[in-house]
Amino acid sequence: MTFSEDGDMETFGSELPAMFDGMKLAAVAAVLYVIVRCLNLTSSPAAPEIISQDTPLSRYLLKSCPTLSKEYIPPLLWGKSGHLQTALYGKMGRVSTPTPCGLRVFLPMQDGATATFDLFEALGEHSTGDDVTMVICPGIGNHSKKNYIRTFVDYSQRRGYRCAVLNHLGALPDMELTSPRMFTCGCTWEFGAMVDYIKRTFPQTLLVVVGFSLGGNIVCKFLGENRSNQERVLCCVSVCQGYSALRAQETFLQWDQCRRLYNFVLAGNMKKLILSHRGSLLGMSSSNIADADLNRLYTATSLMQIDDNIMRKFHGYGSLREYYEKESCVHYIHNVSVPLLLMNSLDDPLVHRSLLAIPCRLAEEMPNVTFALTEHGGHMGFFEGAVLFPQPLTWMDKVIVEYTDAICNWERQQKGCQGTAEPNTHSWLKPSG
Repeated sequence: MTFSEDGDMETFGSELPAMFDGMKLAAVAAVLYVIVRCLNLTSSPAAPEIISQDTPLSRYLLKSCPTLSKEYIPPLLWGKSGHLQTALYGKMGRVSTPTPCGLRVFLPMQDGATATFDLFEALGEHSTGDDVTMVICPGIGNHSKKNYIRTFVDYSQRRGYRCAVLNHLGALPDMELTSPRMFTCGCTWEFGAMVDYIKRTFPQTLLVVVGFSLGGNIVCKFLGENRSNQERVLCCVSVCQGYSALRAQETFLQWDQCRRLYNFVLAGNMKKLILSHRGSLLGMSSSNIADADLNRLYTATSLMQIDDNIMRKFHGYGSLREYYEKESCVHYIHNVSVPLLLMNSLDDPLVHRSLLAIPCRLAEEMPNVTFALTEHGGHMGFFEGAVLFPQPLTWMDKVIVEYTDAICNWERQQKGCQGTAEPNTHSWLKPSG
């Protein structure tokens, strides 16, 4: 080796530490960039976007519901990620979950099914002095024992509300099916049976209708199916629903926001739930489900495949498209005349942004509809907190009770002003000017 070569090697050797330091810095920078992007740390807290017509009621609601007009502040380190909000809701539901005590009610259905719901009495008097019952429909495959339901029920009880929570047909792990049918995305039979029971048992009570996720679709469809379903209903609140099952399932086949992965996980959960009732679904003579249908279920990797092979057949739909069209609230919600609060989050990985055009249009066209759209919150998360640890009570819980309190107080004021006015005329919803 020549002298020149030796010199070059020495120079190159002296540069190696600097090169490695530069690579380390680049790696750290890349990791930090990914963390910032994934956790959405550059996004600022913001107040929800509120869309509604200018009516006396909408102005009263905005004045009476400060939570809707101030910033929603999620936990600093992870709360701006819709995926982490959704994951925490999915795994834990809520933190420091209370355990409200209720009574289980069994309702025989005409087709032999047995609907159940849990009834929780109020733990104090309502601020208006009225008897008010929240009739609650949980999300897909959920029931009253889920942590997010328990947290919401406990909070509502303490604010003077009786709560009735539907247990979706086939969702309770300790209860067998009594007919070859489970819940579907839009069947309102069990929810309607619960509402009828509440009206008969408590003839003086007024109703607040609340639906979470898939439950939001069910309650809005229920109210719009028949005008009589809205009798004695003060208002309705729907949280994180997708409004159109057909359009929602089409978006579940896309990879953006990892939606295809969520589809796979949800399909896996539904498969386990359905297969846990295999004996009941196959063993009854009136069943529309055959061995071949359940065998195809084993290979299903999406909710659409499960809906096509199993769910649509519970009610005899001839095609998947017919099932989605008939079971979506988007075709019924325009018949709802009671005050209606629709809540969604922009970073919800399960509800595609294109679906949010539906509630936006409804709020612009219908005087009774208010649409609240948050920047953060994920799917059914809406956790609040300072830096890392979330609070037990979520922004969602507070808004629902605050909104219903405002509606209850507004109704009492209107009765005082109008005297013997007919209920549910809602003349006060008309736009001003």
